[in-house]
Amino acid sequence: MTDHPPTHLDTALDRSVVLGYSRIGFRLRSRAWTPLPPQALKGRNALVTGANSGIGKAIATGLADLGATVTLAVRDTSRGDAAAAEIAAAVPEAAIGVQRCDVADLADVRRFAADFLERTDRLDVLVHNAGVMPSSRTESEQGHELCLATHVLGPILLNELLSPALARAAGAQVILMSSGGMYTQALHPDDLEYRADDYRGATAYARSKRMQVALTPVLADRCAEDGVSVSSMHPGWVDTPGVATSLPRFRTLTRPLLRSPAEGADTAIWLAATEGIPSGRFWHDRQIRPEHYLRRTHEKQADRESLWQFCAAATGITFR
Repeated sequence: MTDHPPTHLDTALDRSVVLGYSRIGFRLRSRAWTPLPPQALKGRNALVTGANSGIGKAIATGLADLGATVTLAVRDTSRGDAAAAEIAAAVPEAAIGVQRCDVADLADVRRFAADFLERTDRLDVLVHNAGVMPSSRTESEQGHELCLATHVLGPILLNELLSPALARAAGAQVILMSSGGMYTQALHPDDLEYRADDYRGATAYARSKRMQVALTPVLADRCAEDGVSVSSMHPGWVDTPGVATSLPRFRTLTRPLLRSPAEGADTAIWLAATEGIPSGRFWHDRQIRPEHYLRRTHEKQADRESLWQFCAAATGITFR
């Protein structure tokens, strides 16, 4: 299901990148969108990682505005509490909680998941939004490259550990926040930890986002028997604190075109609140998008399987 059938204009915007990923594309496309029903998520529970600023905070705000009870999973609870206060000011009836979770630290993910399951019986929406872009190669507590740990291993483990709560929801939605930058990268099954080449934070980020998209159908198959839908998406070019810190030159050059965090968050909120979403697909601006535009980025099925086997071993979950 999509909000509106794609048009030639929509496709042209997407292929142009600059227009499609900017606020121009969002504003042109959104004219045809149907507003979400008020209180569409009333009575549902949502969890958003990395929700203390930027797109994550905007997603949490949007979910709360639709009636969901939202947990912000953050590394810094003081910043999380500040974000929760801002959300409550914007949405006076918001039900917001804050819990600490360092998604890159697999031990902390296990601790968080056990605590969350004690507090919450059912989870209807899980948004994997936490992100990093280190300036130099950095490793997690378990010795994994930080982008890989944050964007891939942590979310996979969190999904697995929270699967009982997801299964108890009727049609739960899992959403991975990827990036349009993944279009420039292929999988590197022989160098998943990014040791062989000269390290660049932006490249590491894009590589790990490619991994997210490559694994989305795998996770969708794994979750299917529980009635859980898994989607990945990219938000376009968004003016966030992370972009300002990690990509200052890009922000300076494109700032007039950058989307607001709320515009970047729209598709995640729409996916969370829309029934009949096909599982295992990649989205942008409420439309299914191709996973590849460049021939050199295409992976073989064996590459996806190798990546999944690596992730299963790294996180200690059952490979199947």
